[in-house]
Amino acid sequence: MQISVIRPGELGPGEIAEWRAMQRSLPELASPFLAPEFAIAAGEVRPDAFVAVISEGGRNVGFFPFERHAMGVGRPIAGWVSFAQGVVHAPGAEFDTAALLKGAGLAVWEFEFLVGGQPWFAPHAALTAESVLIDVADGYDAYLERIKARSPRTIKTAMSRLRKLGREIGEPRVELHSPSVAELRLLMKWKSAQYRRIGRPDRFGQPWVVELVERLHAGQAPGCSGALTMLYAGEEPIAGHIGLRSPSLLAGWFPAYDADYGKYSPGLLQHLLMARAAAEAGIRQMDWSTSKGDDYKQTLRTGGHPVAEGCARRRSAGAALHWVRNTPVRRARQYVLDTPRLHGLADRMLRGYGRLRGDSEKTPIDR
Repeated sequence: MQISVIRPGELGPGEIAEWRAMQRSLPELASPFLAPEFAIAAGEVRPDAFVAVISEGGRNVGFFPFERHAMGVGRPIAGWVSFAQGVVHAPGAEFDTAALLKGAGLAVWEFEFLVGGQPWFAPHAALTAESVLIDVADGYDAYLERIKARSPRTIKTAMSRLRKLGREIGEPRVELHSPSVAELRLLMKWKSAQYRRIGRPDRFGQPWVVELVERLHAGQAPGCSGALTMLYAGEEPIAGHIGLRSPSLLAGWFPAYDADYGKYSPGLLQHLLMARAAAEAGIRQMDWSTSKGDDYKQTLRTGGHPVAEGCARRRSAGAALHWVRNTPVRRARQYVLDTPRLHGLADRMLRGYGRLRGDSEKTPIDR
């Protein structure tokens, strides 16, 4: 196995074509987050982004996008906002984990959304979960009947609120992709407000995240383009979602809504109407990665695939130091997640903190 490390922007047309062919050959690699276009866009906004090109016998057999941080710590490329991670590889390819990390110049590689078909990283997973997959390949009506049979009360309530929205505000409609930059920024404003309400770090408080989302929204490359789906009541935008799409798959990314319309359950309504618009546009699946608790996405799901979180290490001083610094924290975090009472308490504390800091952290445009 030979490995050469390059910046994403140094990928040539032939390498990009090989990367895309590998994605098409293996269903678990289909996510737009694993597309070369995502890696290239991430490389344009992050100086720590790289791609390890893996070859054997004179031909490329894999591409490993990653970030390299201090002390040889590796993370997925744009990992804070990437919901599918791993090596894009040819069918049947096998890699040695230690050799792969060494070739990439890494002591460790942390992952949070490792896709299936990665046996070299799978033994290092500390947690596995099942993604939320929405299959609309047979059309929207067939999909709606499936979820109605499983959750009739939820769907009945959603339809009632959809009618109420139409009566009180305006006829609901969805646009699968809005090219409007103003609407994209409105969505980011809604999402930042949501992060403050629930006491979570604001991803859009990071300039590189904003720039990455804007680049992908504007780029519209075939394998990975930003799809800004907007829900309107009449002419009023009330909810939105910026996702990444390929010709047949729409990957969830950042959904948000105007809190003034919260009583209509705009998030649920948008996802239902988005599923209809996606099916009509030829999209076969919507992949929402993982979702915890009683989130409405669990009601809308038709299946899923495994996603793993963990850390791969090779024998080195840097890896040993990383283990000492991070493993106790990871174990404590996992204990909280696995204990419903503690998880609920932590969530309530974060939401309370979010309410307290809300006014002090509003941006000038919010005020």
